[in-house]
Amino acid sequence: MSNHVAGPEILKLMELIGKLPGLGPRSARRVALHLLKRQEQLMMPLADALAIAASKIEACQTCGNFDTLQPCAICQREGRDESVLCVVADVPDLWALERSGVFRGRYHVLGGVLSAIDGIGPDELNVARLIERAGRPEVSEVIIALGATVDGQTTAHFLSEKLADAGVDVTRLAHGVPVGGELDHLDDGTLATALRARRTL
Repeated sequence: MSNHVAGPEILKLMELIGKLPGLGPRSARRVALHLLKRQEQLMMPLADALAIAASKIEACQTCGNFDTLQPCAICQREGRDESVLCVVADVPDLWALERSGVFRGRYHVLGGVLSAIDGIGPDELNVARLIERAGRPEVSEVIIALGATVDGQTTAHFLSEKLADAGVDVTRLAHGVPVGGELDHLDDGTLATALRARRTL
């Protein structure tokens, strides 16, 4: 959009919205116009919520989750299994596992996965803190809960090597046929993984 069509404030708004994941220039224009048309109902409350989030929410120094508390509410929760540490790539993965209600241990957010293309090496990830936490006497198992991508697999292998001397069992999430999944709907990679991960009934 050229400068003579919109003022610098609107252009800046669209530019910032366009930096959000999944939003290109056209989507950013639509979102900006939607906000401008609904300033009282949407734009002002959103601005207030963003200001509050920016001032009060931070990464948990223990696990890496986002919260207003330090350590976060999950880390402070009593009754969780201190012996099991679940490693996830990022906060949305932690939230997904927590929503499922099946994991009752502790979490560790890596902050991503190893990626040569994106220039993400071990120093960009929260690996040193993971090794330190895994070495604590109460921890007996580290679950590597990373995606079944090439980068996820590479990161899992790297972490298993780094944790070899920690004296803990290093396990991975199973990959394969999803619950309710039909075989003819699955891709070749998922089927191959499911076959390799087969177990006795």
